[in-house]
Amino acid sequence: MKHFLSVNDIESLPDWVDEAITLKQNPYQFEDLGKHKTVCLLFFNNSLRTRLSTQKAAMNLGMEVMIMNFGSESWVLEYQDGSVMDQGTSEHIKEAAQVVSQYCDIVAIRAFPDLKDREKDEAEEVLTGFAKHASVPVVNMESSTGHPLQALADAITLAEYSLKPRPKVVLSWAPHPKALPHAVANSFTQMMKLQDAEFIITHPKGYELNPNITQGCQIEYDQEKALKEADFVYVKNWSSYTNYGKVLHQDLNWTMTQQKLGQAKFMHCLPVRRNIVVEDAVLDGNQSLVINQAQNRTFSAQIVLKKILEAL
Repeated sequence: MKHFLSVNDIESLPDWVDEAITLKQNPYQFEDLGKHKTVCLLFFNNSLRTRLSTQKAAMNLGMEVMIMNFGSESWVLEYQDGSVMDQGTSEHIKEAAQVVSQYCDIVAIRAFPDLKDREKDEAEEVLTGFAKHASVPVVNMESSTGHPLQALADAITLAEYSLKPRPKVVLSWAPHPKALPHAVANSFTQMMKLQDAEFIITHPKGYELNPNITQGCQIEYDQEKALKEADFVYVKNWSSYTNYGKVLHQDLNWTMTQQKLGQAKFMHCLPVRRNIVVEDAVLDGNQSLVINQAQNRTFSAQIVLKKILEAL
């Protein structure tokens, strides 16, 4: 396994999920696997769960961890080939990726989109730049268009709490005061397409995701209809894809409430805006799985790092 860049790099989702659940029972059983190995975590954006869970996962495997926050602790990188670097950038990714590779055995990247230029964001210049020029495996800790570690943690959570062989899972858009990326929704959708489940995406018109990702999925613009008899409801905001990066409206009628949720389990990747995305009663209730999802972030990262270490 050279890189882990998207959900498509998961060789067998059921096998990985089963292995992660087993690993939770004894997280340190492979601590010799990472002995004398180092992972470098590069953050181009803020993080809480991703940083701590990935660091914890590496430590469980016996690895050393180095962390750098780009922007505040490093040179500003240039990504374009043939660029004349007479403006704000100080170092090209060609050199940076090769240098970082000399200091670690795995490099993990977190870099959000600007939500201004769709073509540029979908090019994933940070993630793909490191994957191209680094001489060590690269892990996606969330990029412009995907968050596969979160999707894998979500798959683990679904497996742990599902009471049916084929549950009904709904991905529901929610309002938010600012434009958010599509990464979590994209990867969750890709992951659900690998599951044996009834999967529905519900959102207001105008908030359709990338059609290449949602192809084959059921789309329902009536939230109430979509939520009927759901077993799991995953709530997430995202900005418009067609009118790229735009907040078309903030319809609070789409806020998740206990009445709408019914008997379903509630999921969200966190952080979450209380009483905008979801009301307190849901988050604080016994149907909420958000803390369980956050815990599983450690084991999704640990499985990925384990697979890469085994292949080194």
